[in-house]
Amino acid sequence: MITLINGDGIGPEISDSVVKIIDAAGVKIEWDVQTAGSDVLEKEGTPLPQRVIESIKKNKVALKAPVTTPIGKGFRSVNVQLRKTLDLYANLRPCKNLPNVKTKFANVDIVVVRENTEDLYAGIERQIDKDTAESIKIITRKASERICKFAFDYAVKNSRKEVCVVTKANIMKLSDGLFLESYRNVAQNYPQINQREILVDNLCMQLVQNPNQFDVLVLPNLYGDIVSDLCAGLIGGLGVAQGANIGEDYAVFEPVHGSAPDIKGQNKANPTALLLSALEMLKYIGESEKAEIIEKALFETLYQGIRTADLGGSASTIEFTDAIIKNLFN
Repeated sequence: MITLINGDGIGPEISDSVVKIIDAAGVKIEWDVQTAGSDVLEKEGTPLPQRVIESIKKNKVALKAPVTTPIGKGFRSVNVQLRKTLDLYANLRPCKNLPNVKTKFANVDIVVVRENTEDLYAGIERQIDKDTAESIKIITRKASERICKFAFDYAVKNSRKEVCVVTKANIMKLSDGLFLESYRNVAQNYPQINQREILVDNLCMQLVQNPNQFDVLVLPNLYGDIVSDLCAGLIGGLGVAQGANIGEDYAVFEPVHGSAPDIKGQNKANPTALLLSALEMLKYIGESEKAEIIEKALFETLYQGIRTADLGGSASTIEFTDAIIKNLFN
């Protein structure tokens, strides 16, 4: 059994699409469907009920559609709370060009490995006075070393050649300096992997000039969030950007994009990012062969020019889904 958090906004639509495709491919999954987000807040007083946490703890693996988080007000991000509660310390975001999706660069194949539990996202803030607010940046050796180890282990397992650490250690000499020191300590155990260090501002400049020079990036939480969205832009946008949150005991797979409430219920949403996230989930649970079959069907659909509006096409969510299912058997 796998937990399915079907989200809000476009979440239920793309969840239905992905479940339909996985089922058509012959993967036998019993879904434990859970709701979370703004709709649940109105009914249950919290956007993340304890029942959702307990479901993931029982099933160990979850597929999560996007949920709405208000900007500047309202409840804490469901995503952040899940990561902290379940200690999902590694945020994995592969960014690779897809067939027939027009982008400024070809052959982009970057994996962003983002520390997921601390940094400014620890949420330690205070209002000093009515004109001043303070946020505290937390970086620990334990969290830094384990995310760097995760990045190097991923590189070895997936035949990647380089792990590049991204910091602003020239300015934040203690916090980012500790992250950089942790990377250097871990890197000594992986002499077969090329090692590289870069400042985050320089990285952003180079990503928009020559992204093909980068392989695996490992970053603290805030930089990782920003850079992963930048990398998504290199491959066609958030509609094709997948993600995974992985810990020692649990894993939650989700797309990078938001809940897009402005197109809710209009049959316009692109399910690709959630589908790619689900394929990573299938590999994680040992269904790599089925994942490859579905991926080939997705690629064939894109080769055929069948795309949703965000990718320059005219296909509806249902039409795109049906085309993928048809290509499963071609």
